This record gives sequence, C-alpha cells and structure tokens, in this order.
Amino acid sequence: MRRSHVTTVSLLVALALAACTNAKDVLEPSAITPPATSAQTLPATSGNTAATVPAPAGTTAGAPATVTTPVTSAQSAAILAKTRLQIAPIVGASVEAATPLTAELQTRARQRGITLAGSADQTATHVLKGYFSTMSEGTDTTVIYVWDVYDPAGNRLHRINGQQKAPSVKSGDSGGGDSWKGVSPATMQAIADQTIDQFAAWLGGKAG
Repeated sequence: MRRSHVTTVSLLVALALAACTNAKDVLEPSAITPPATSAQTLPATSGNTAATVPAPAGTTAGAPATVTTPVTSAQSAAILAKTRLQIAPIVGASVEAATPLTAELQTRARQRGITLAGSADQTATHVLKGYFSTMSEGTDTTVIYVWDVYDPAGNRLHRINGQQKAPSVKSGDSGGGDSWKGVSPATMQAIADQTIDQFAAWLGGKAG
C-alpha cells in the first residue's frame, strides 16, 4: 500500500512539473511575436492611407482654377464695357488708306464692346494714336504700323506694333507717298481688326 501511495504521489509530482513546463513554453517571447508583427504593419497601412490623402486634396485644390476662369472673363468684359476709346488722327497714311482703317476700327471696337469717344469728348479713358509707313519691294507693299495707347493725362500706357504685307496694286512703287496707292482697303481693315483685338487683350489682361 505504501509503495502504491508513493507511486501515486510521484505521478502527481511529474504531472505538476509537466504542467509548469507547458506554462513556461506559452510565456516565451516567441509566442508574443505575431502581435508585435501586426503592430508593425499598422504604421505601414497608416502611411499608405496618409499618402493617398494628398492626391484627392491636390485634385480639389486644382478645381478652383476652373472656377476662376469665368470670373476673370466677367472682369475683362466689365473693363471693356467701361472703356471709352478716342482715336487720334492717323499719322503717315494717306486719306484713302486711313478712311477704311478708321471705319473698321470703329466697327471692331463696337464688336468687342468698347465705346468710342469723339475727338472733343472729355470722358475718354484711353487715346489711341497711330503712326504708319509703307515699304515696297517688287510688286508687294508692306504696311508698318505703331499704335501708342495714352491715358487722358498724356501718359503712354501701352504700345501695339506690327506689319501687314499685301500684294501691290501698282507695280514699280518705290516706297514714297505713291506707295499707298498699292495698299487695298482690305489690308487696312485687317490692321484695324488686329489693333482692336490686341488692345482688348491688353485691357482684359489687366483684369487678373
């Protein structure tokens, strides 16, 4: 009986030691490694989420640029509507060439919403002075033009210049006063359109 009792006690002690050994295995640091690994993946996920945030933000920030365009156009139209342009006598061009030029300047200005002021009008906001010359080469005539834009006080604000080449009606012109006979009304009308368009673009650019 005593031997059986001793054997039983020995078995119980062995089982207890085995249980303690298993408990130590569970508490090993290797058993906690998976949660630590999971914790390390969280910043990576958060980082990826944070990295994707600027993309929508950038898209949203770009949207106002599209919204601003109509506002600028409205401001530009408002400036043109308030403009009263006075055209000074043309210098350098013959009367025959200046007549279609002046007529087209008036037409184009109205098309662009610009009001023209008379020579005696004191309410003009801008004065346009044009200087013209021609250069003939063979059967071609080139019209060279310069426009100065002044405020009512006489301060020059802007300059428009260019040249327009057109077939000469009369051959043998040497570039003197007769060279204007080789300039067609269509050439002068094209210059007028370009002048008003550039003037309007300059005024519209000031809206920004």
